[in-house]
Amino acid sequence: MSEAKPELSAVGFIGLGNMGGPMALRLLAAGHAVSVCGRDARRLDPVLAAGAVRCADPAEVAAASDMVLTCVTNTDAVEEVLFGTRGLVHGARPGLVVVDMSTVSPDATRRWAEYLNRNHGIAWLDAPVSGGPSGAASGTLAIMVGGSPAVFARARPVLAHLGRPTLVGEAGAGQTTKLVNQILVAGLTALVAEAQGLAARAGLDVAALPQALAGGRADSVLLQLFWPRMAAGDYAPTSTVTSILKDLAMVESMGRAKAAALPLTALVTELNRWLVAQGHAGEDITALYRFYRPASAC
Repeated sequence: MSEAKPELSAVGFIGLGNMGGPMALRLLAAGHAVSVCGRDARRLDPVLAAGAVRCADPAEVAAASDMVLTCVTNTDAVEEVLFGTRGLVHGARPGLVVVDMSTVSPDATRRWAEYLNRNHGIAWLDAPVSGGPSGAASGTLAIMVGGSPAVFARARPVLAHLGRPTLVGEAGAGQTTKLVNQILVAGLTALVAEAQGLAARAGLDVAALPQALAGGRADSVLLQLFWPRMAAGDYAPTSTVTSILKDLAMVESMGRAKAAALPLTALVTELNRWLVAQGHAGEDITALYRFYRPASAC
């Protein structure tokens, strides 16, 4: 009989932003011992108040944990967390499970997974998420996981506190799935903005349309969430224009590598670049309505 793998009960979390903070709080509420690190007191204080243990750096987080989740801004940031001067590898024991919930390069992800396993005995899952801060707080995130089935089976009980984890393939497959997700998110956001622009110019009761379309073929989560925000001119950031452009750049690169036609995505990318040129880089992706709204709504 094979020896059972130990439960992943001590969890580290690195990256306590709009997404990571609520996820760490959910793990604490579920009874996990959670270790964290970071320099921004505004992000650390809520999780420390809820019972998290503060560590000096990623290496110390790794030493205290059976599993470490990361949720940081980009590929370079993940690499620094893993391999920096006091990165995870400097404190990790063989058998540590690292779950990267950032949205980063699939190619880099595959390199990290192979290197960590071969040289440090560290297991890897890439598990980017979709659902925004509200999904992170409510535990309803879509979690797209790449890695081995055995490691996924061990990590799944922890990830289930955060949303719905689905294994989509080997290392890198989670990140590739997230890029497909971002094509849909960016494209649908542009369509919602374009449709609302026409509705406003046609004199419709814009506020009534989400209810009128609910349940029909045009209905979607993004329609119901983003249409009211656009109508109200609410561009407070949950996911920023800068962030979606980072992801669309990776989509563009993958499209070239795979000889995939992405003309609609290219157009949506240019619309978001227009937002940056107009000074709206830090706003939410709902700010795409700025391109379409009637002058009377400005």
